[in-house]
Amino acid sequence: MRGGGHVRAVSDAHFELAAGECLALVGESGCGKSVLASALLGLLPGNAETAGSAHLGDIDLMRADERTLARSVRGRRIGLVPQSPAAHLTPVRTVRSQLEETVRELTGTPKPQVRKAAVAAAERAAFPADHLDRHPHELSGGLAQRAATALALIGDAPLLLADEPTTGLDRDLVERTVDELKRHTGDSRALLMITHDLAAAERIADRIAVMYAGRIVEQADARAFFGEPGPRHPYARGLLNALPEREFTPIPGMPPELGDLPAGCAFAPRCPSATTACDVLPKFDDGVACHHAPEARRA
Repeated sequence: MRGGGHVRAVSDAHFELAAGECLALVGESGCGKSVLASALLGLLPGNAETAGSAHLGDIDLMRADERTLARSVRGRRIGLVPQSPAAHLTPVRTVRSQLEETVRELTGTPKPQVRKAAVAAAERAAFPADHLDRHPHELSGGLAQRAATALALIGDAPLLLADEPTTGLDRDLVERTVDELKRHTGDSRALLMITHDLAAAERIADRIAVMYAGRIVEQADARAFFGEPGPRHPYARGLLNALPEREFTPIPGMPPELGDLPAGCAFAPRCPSATTACDVLPKFDDGVACHHAPEARRA
């Protein structure tokens, strides 16, 4: 940053995602979820620094150049449902024209069939056919979200990154959208869904990864996470307990600034189980990064 400071937006993120699997990445706003997705697609700002590797087949996304990402990865091997869909749609072109262009570029559909294929792509994301000739500024937030989802699904990419794909949708459309994302995954494709909607995550996710202050602090099987024995990290338990259908109890305090993270556990100031042991950064071990995880599970 200006003045030589650094923001550790994502640190020590380790996970695997297999074909046919949905991993839901959850956590409060500002914890680094969308930055992680941007890093995988090579869409970080120019002043960002990355290290490590991210392998998709034979491509290391962290080392791939812009030409490879633009021509071989984006849309073709990784589809993206962006967090701000209205900003990603071309403002001077209708939804229909953008769908048709994407169909031509990614599927090789013969020209006489492109129009029909674009309509089918819109229907797949529950985008109404009578809105296809509208421009992005004429769409509601929910319609823009569905248009972006339709565009992301066209290429049938092996990996789909869905960043808050249910924003602006009512509950019926949320369920229809996430069900379509799950169908897209099938047996041969993977889905990384970034979401605040824990109900949507519970509906379709196979595994849950919980992110806090730039780190993944827990990974768990979705059934175990939402059922028994439940989350092991105190922050993950707090997320579930904040739901109206559970205890409806908010997590006290606020997340730390990513530019001023403590040396130890970043959640300690908000954690009821914190001790002096939390002055040391906990290692991610056996699916959780917490000094008190075994005690938490027994509790």
